[in-house]
Amino acid sequence: MSENQKKIWITGASSGIGKAVAEKFAAEGWKVAVSARRKELLQELATNENIVSFPLDVTDQSQINTVFKNIISEFGNLDLCLFSSGTYEPKDEKNIDSEKIKNVIKVNFFGVVDCVKSVEEYFKSRKSGHISIVSSIAGYRGLPNSSGYGPSKAALTNFCESIYFDFKKFGVRVSIISPGFIKTAMTDKLNDKQQEAIKSQIPAGRMGDVSDIAFATLYLSSEESSYVTGSTLHVNGGMAML
Repeated sequence: MSENQKKIWITGASSGIGKAVAEKFAAEGWKVAVSARRKELLQELATNENIVSFPLDVTDQSQINTVFKNIISEFGNLDLCLFSSGTYEPKDEKNIDSEKIKNVIKVNFFGVVDCVKSVEEYFKSRKSGHISIVSSIAGYRGLPNSSGYGPSKAALTNFCESIYFDFKKFGVRVSIISPGFIKTAMTDKLNDKQQEAIKSQIPAGRMGDVSDIAFATLYLSSEESSYVTGSTLHVNGGMAML
């Protein structure tokens, strides 16, 4: 591993957006640490010489801390963290169920909060680095069957906007990527009628592809985006101007 090789840690990397970002960064020559609960899918990713698997359940704070220490031990340093773990079950959110909502918030919000906490002192002590969070258009406007998912993403966006003021004092960038409806296993849970209704509201005329988010993340990682910090990059096909 070259000392000059850039390094990224991605959570939620076993599928969807996280997987696409991992593959894109590996192709660009980055060393990529991938984390998620599904070990077998991470192992498939790790057949790429630039990708290393670090299985993780983001609801376990002690496990997060251990995984982060292991990554630093193996990689030496990190330049960027992309925290994109998330869960969504449309059928579970049709009715208000406080226990199911709590579970969604535990993964989508506190899972990210705990990951940020694990890298906080590391980046601050280095006085450099970049933390990027995957939020959602659902955090900006109420959507059907999102009684837990929407609030979890709204809280996540507000959290990032808040911590930015502290991290910027140490030269650490904080950014948010806010996807619209992206074609993933998560959106595949919507029925055909629901998917068509969504597409009718998107000026681009289609759902986004995971590669759209991968390219957006690559831009945020570049020197060309050095002036983009403390802000949200919306990638939603024109569904909302935010």
